[in-house]
Amino acid sequence: MNLDEKVKLISRNAVELITLEELRNKLISGEKLKGYLGFEPSGLFHIGWLIWALKYRDLVNSGIEMYLLQATWHAWINDKLGGDLNLIRAAANHVISVLKNVGIDVSRIKVVDAEELISDKDYWSILIKVAKSISLARVKRALTIMGRKSEEGETDFSKLIYPLMQVTDIFYLDLDVALGGLDQRKAHMLARDVAEKLGFKKPIAIHTPLLTSLQGASRMDAKEELDETLSDAKMSKSRPESAIFITDPDEAIRNKVMNAFCPPKQTEFNPILEIAKYIMFYEEPKEFIIERPSKYGGPLEVTTYRELEAIYVSGSLHPLDLKSTVAKYLIDFIRPIRENVLKDSEDLISKISSYISR
Repeated sequence: MNLDEKVKLISRNAVELITLEELRNKLISGEKLKGYLGFEPSGLFHIGWLIWALKYRDLVNSGIEMYLLQATWHAWINDKLGGDLNLIRAAANHVISVLKNVGIDVSRIKVVDAEELISDKDYWSILIKVAKSISLARVKRALTIMGRKSEEGETDFSKLIYPLMQVTDIFYLDLDVALGGLDQRKAHMLARDVAEKLGFKKPIAIHTPLLTSLQGASRMDAKEELDETLSDAKMSKSRPESAIFITDPDEAIRNKVMNAFCPPKQTEFNPILEIAKYIMFYEEPKEFIIERPSKYGGPLEVTTYRELEAIYVSGSLHPLDLKSTVAKYLIDFIRPIRENVLKDSEDLISKISSYISR
């Protein structure tokens, strides 16, 4: 794989890469790059997470030495799964099972647990140095990375430690690349801002798009999504009606897709088009056949997302036909993953589901 091919693989379908020049220079240098993604084990894996999972697979395949951080203590601080660390650990194992079945060769990655990191005094030494280098106001602004408002640090001081931990994770693991959803941008930029001051590498930040809630989102919701609560506009495990889960049966997937927000001719904050773009058409060209009765134009075949979007915006494709086709392809994509994950970790899934359904 030459330089341009690596850059294309690493950057495809990312909504932001900070910076492309830094990435190219590191690749040209020939040094072995280290990257990571940290995930908060907080419930069942939904398809919004498939976006970062597919990107993570790209980074592994590009030759970057990838870490996968099970942010168990971060999830505990964030009150996920009732603060039950055993459930949080079960959720972490569930995610690993899904990633294996998405095609990530786990023998090529390094899975680390936050519990390993926090047991080392050097980790806390870095965290204190990070804390001394930034203001309280800056830390509060970064609380949106955990889906919290800035004032929530007033009632639970541990919440203020969370952004410091995320920056410390990056420095402690000596990373060149930090991967995450766009909602993690503030933590990554914080790490970049203080890295040189503290003598650490300035991480290259790669951000993947957030999948809009099945209920849709207005432009105002989306701005608040990035600036404040991070909870209303995106697909979320805490609001099952907004998401499609890897463990959902075929009929549930179809029903959720068919009932989802999908306004005619509109692409912005349209979850059905986003599913097509970021999952169905992750790799192009792809054969995507839309079955329609002859009176509505008959079958339609596209091979790229750009073609699909253009047809939809023109009004030539009805939302119900788009939904029906996306449901079919999504079911075909998820079914083998679900079946294998259930074989691997049905007991874990049952424990998590039991808590969620309380």
